[in-house]
Amino acid sequence: MPLEQEVRGMLIGGFTIVMGIAILTTLFLWLKNKNSNFGYFWTILHFLFFSIAIYFFIKAISNNYIHPMASEENSLQIGIAGVVWAFSMICLLMGIASFSKRRKDG
Repeated sequence: MPLEQEVRGMLIGGFTIVMGIAILTTLFLWLKNKNSNFGYFWTILHFLFFSIAIYFFIKAISNNYIHPMASEENSLQIGIAGVVWAFSMICLLMGIASFSKRRKDG
């Protein structure tokens, strides 16, 4: 897919900054609140899977191959990105479910 020359770099840079802040914040909160380790684990796993999905998506949209199988290659990359994104969303839901569990006191 044709894109302006700077777009790919801006996508990668912006995503890396935002995802880095999100991961560092989650790790900081995990170290500060050691109560619900499982929720933080699932959240970090979500961020990792989501980053992999974005990698495949950016690879697909910045693919400038001119050959007969280019559309199939791009479709495969987008399909992989979609499957990995689905796994990331499952991890996010598991994290939310883990955080929302109520403790049974006394």
